[in-house]
Amino acid sequence: MRIVVTAKYVPDINTERGFEDRRVVRNAGDGTLNELDENAIEAALRLVEAERESGSIGPQEGEVVVITMAGPDGDVALRKAFQLGVDRGIRVSDDALAGSDYFGTAAVLAAAVRKLGEESPVDLVVTGMAALDGLGSVIPTLLGAELGLPTLNLAKKVELAGRVLTITRELGDVTEQLSGPLPAVLSVTDTANQPRFPGFKLIMAARSKAIEVWSPADIGIDPAVAGTAGARTETLSAAPRPERAEPEIVTDKGEGGVALADFLIRNDLV
Repeated sequence: MRIVVTAKYVPDINTERGFEDRRVVRNAGDGTLNELDENAIEAALRLVEAERESGSIGPQEGEVVVITMAGPDGDVALRKAFQLGVDRGIRVSDDALAGSDYFGTAAVLAAAVRKLGEESPVDLVVTGMAALDGLGSVIPTLLGAELGLPTLNLAKKVELAGRVLTITRELGDVTEQLSGPLPAVLSVTDTANQPRFPGFKLIMAARSKAIEVWSPADIGIDPAVAGTAGARTETLSAAPRPERAEPEIVTDKGEGGVALADFLIRNDLV
């Protein structure tokens, strides 16, 4: 059982961000592993552990590999993944990839998965439901399309029987159950599991564990398909959000209803 998890290095939501050269910029060192990707890592670890317990694979078999596309700061995300128990961390990095949109990101991640597949077959690709900086929620579907694999999205529950993956998901008032054969792409929600707390031994080991750095050439992809050059959208301008106006406070002395009606009329809200 060999599982690849795609993870993202995202900025701390409490830090200042801005735009330069039509790209989002942030202070170095203020990012972390996308919180929703911790659920994906947990799902992958549990699947490998379940296969070991069932005897489907040996006690030392099975591997969870985490891939991220980022600059050197992205190592922070991989270190956190090591603390959670993953076996291997890979960062795909190149200045030409900066400014990639969802399609470019999916193309690069898919190329990295195919590169891993040349070493040994990849049984499953797992992602979180979204990245907290963009909330696009489209990478799992785009990855499935790039890899030509069945895609099971937004899983609340995941079960594996032989080579068949079955998920349960909730969409509004509807509960669905979907199945598909491996290899496949899977995305899990933040209610699929409770990510484990890193143990001291893994925390210490994560500090010195090797991180592999791959370039576009290493994974056989033209960087022109990603980055600003390959993006299908661009940010034309950006400005700080205007501050909210001070609220108008009316003390009701028996004419509150009249004051409210006047406010609604003056602001064309009726």
